[in-house]
Amino acid sequence: MINIRPATQKDLPRITDIYNEAIKNTTATFDTELKSLEEQQKWFDAHDKNHPVLVVIENDITIGWGSLSKWSDRCAYDSTAEVSLYIDPVFRGKGVGKKLLEVLILEGQKAGLHNLISRITEGNHNSIHIHELFGFRHIGVMQEAGKKFGKLLDVHFMQKLLD
Repeated sequence: MINIRPATQKDLPRITDIYNEAIKNTTATFDTELKSLEEQQKWFDAHDKNHPVLVVIENDITIGWGSLSKWSDRCAYDSTAEVSLYIDPVFRGKGVGKKLLEVLILEGQKAGLHNLISRITEGNHNSIHIHELFGFRHIGVMQEAGKKFGKLLDVHFMQKLLD
């Protein structure tokens, strides 16, 4: 059984490992340089009660993480957050991302957010499907937005308005 809870300082090494695996092996992120614990600490510190970082735990092991991050530093965007979620490759395709997205949406509602945005790289059909299940709608595509593994890739924007 999995447990999803707010991340703590102790979770940062595992969060970093999962993210670095995604940097090296997937197009889920356009980061191309591995992250150090110091860099991840700065990222972690930029989150607050309205923009949580959550971890997914199974048998005392962190198998994934997700976050709601500020969309912009401009005040008018305060009720908008960007969704991120990353799952250890061993646990992908087992419903972990689906459960994590469900909890992130609930956290966004509790925080009083109005708008959740996800940027999903072309080819990530599972992520698009999971977002659709939870009522995210397609709002556009940035064509050839980034280059990774020698290929220019489109980025799909998906949005969910919260009640």
